Formats: sequence, C-alpha cells, structure tokens
Amino acid sequence: MHSRRLRVGAQVVAAGATLAVGFLVARHFAANGWPFADASVPGVAAAGVLFLGASAFKALGWQQLFGSDARPTAMSLAAAGGAASVTGLALPGRCDSVVRVAVVRRYRGHGCGLSGVLVSLFTLGLIDNAALVPFASVAAAVAAPTTLVRVAFAVVAAAGLVAGAGVLVLPQLARMRRVLRFRFGRWAADHAAPPRKAVRAWLLVLVSWTLRCAAVLVLLDALALGGSVSHALVFLCASAAATALPIAPQGAAAQAGAGAAALGAAGLGTSNAIGFAVAAQALGVLAGATILMLALLVHFSRRWRTSPDAAVAA
Repeated sequence: MHSRRLRVGAQVVAAGATLAVGFLVARHFAANGWPFADASVPGVAAAGVLFLGASAFKALGWQQLFGSDARPTAMSLAAAGGAASVTGLALPGRCDSVVRVAVVRRYRGHGCGLSGVLVSLFTLGLIDNAALVPFASVAAAVAAPTTLVRVAFAVVAAAGLVAGAGVLVLPQLARMRRVLRFRFGRWAADHAAPPRKAVRAWLLVLVSWTLRCAAVLVLLDALALGGSVSHALVFLCASAAATALPIAPQGAAAQAGAGAAALGAAGLGTSNAIGFAVAAQALGVLAGATILMLALLVHFSRRWRTSPDAAVAA
C-alpha cells in the first residue's frame, strides 16, 4: 500500500515537474523568440535521416538478443522503439519499457514469450550503456566543460564497462551448478544472450550511437551553432546519462533538460542551448513516429493481403 502511494506520488511530482519545465520553456521562447528562424532545411532533414538510421540499427541490435526460434522482426522492434519515443512525451521516463514490451508482444515473432522480451530488453539496456563507453570516455577527456561534468561522464563510462562485463559474464554464471539449483538461475540460463550474439548487438548499437552523434553534429551545423564535435559529444552523453535516473520527470524532458544544461555549461548560451535541445528531441521523436507509422502500414498491408476478402477481390 505504501509503495503504491509512493509510486503515485512520484508520478504526480513527475507530471508537475514536466508541466513546470514546459511552462518555463514556453515562456522563455515567448519572451526571447525562437533562435533558429534561419535554420538550414536540408541540414535539419539530413539530421532527421540520421536519427532514423540510428533507430533502425538499435532495433537490429535488439533483434540479436532473441533466440533464432523466437525472434521478432526488426520492423516490430523498431516500431516498439518508435512508440516508446512518442509516448515518452507524455509518460514518466520508465514507462517506455512497458510500451516496448506491449508493442513487441502485439507484433511478436514465433514463440516469443514475455520472459524472452523482458530479458532481451534488460540486456539491451546494459549493451546500450556499454556502447556509450567510447563517447563518454572521449567527452570526459577532451569535451567536458567543467570538472563536475567530466566526473559525470567518467561515471557513465565506468558504468558502461561494468554493464558490458555483466552481459558477457551472465551466461557463464547462469550455468553454474549452484545457480541452476534456483528457479531464477534456470530462467536466466534459458534466456541469457550468448557472448557472440551480445557482441554483435553491441556493434550494431555502437553504430546507432555513432549515427546519433552524427545527427547531433549535423543539426548543430544546420542551426548555425558551429557544428562542434565537442558540443555534439557533450549533448549526446548528457542526454544519455539522464535516462539512467531512477525517476525521471519525463523521458523526453529529462534528456532535453540534461542536454541543454550541458550545452549551456559549454558556453553555447542559454537560449541556444534550450532551443537546440528542444529541436534535437523533436527530431528524435519525429523519427520514432515515422518508424512507427511505417511499421503500422506494413503490418496492416500484410493483413489486408492475407485476409479472405482481399483473396476474393483478387
């Protein structure tokens, strides 16, 4: 009962904080104007395409974490990621995992059970952190604007190393006799991703992060903010670190706020930093919505082709 009240209270506080952030951002732009009225449309479009590619490669990496006899299609996994990014505008930060599971279960592959989806999603989170290690390490070494930010990026890199080691060690631990005596150990042994598949997933997710970093860099240039690699790394790592918070005000708002704060500390200016964070988050959500719409179109077109009415009409 107390835990339920605590969760409800946390959600109320999260919603209130998000409304407050939205109000302050809207008032800021109403008073100072939108800073990117002369943005390069081709550059913004190119950044959007890169965000799309990043989502696609992350879905391919997630797909590697399923067994060959219970593997959802890459399109369904991409749709799950797209739905999570869209609902992240209105739901608390941790609800994106629930959305991903719901979408994958709705468009699941042969024999894909709930346990497999949950384990794969948990493993994907660890691999996501491990793939961020090179970016966080470089950002901590050469791009961090303050000592506090440098320490934060170093912590992100260290956490990624631990996460990567955990993914590789988990299958061996789950096969130990002492662990197999427990139900959880047998469950983990059945669903843990083999090291070879985990490495493949890491490489694909690494490509996803690289494309996302390139998208941020291109967007910085398109909005006439210099196209600095340091600024791109700072924004990318700060936004990614925000998703690791136990209770985030909102998924999208937390990432945008952390990215804007990091860019402001890097000397980009408050108005430009907030505007860029909003623009980057909007492009990411738009990319997710585009993938979701494409997945729905493919899904319903296949259902229509295989329906009895369509067969009679043919």
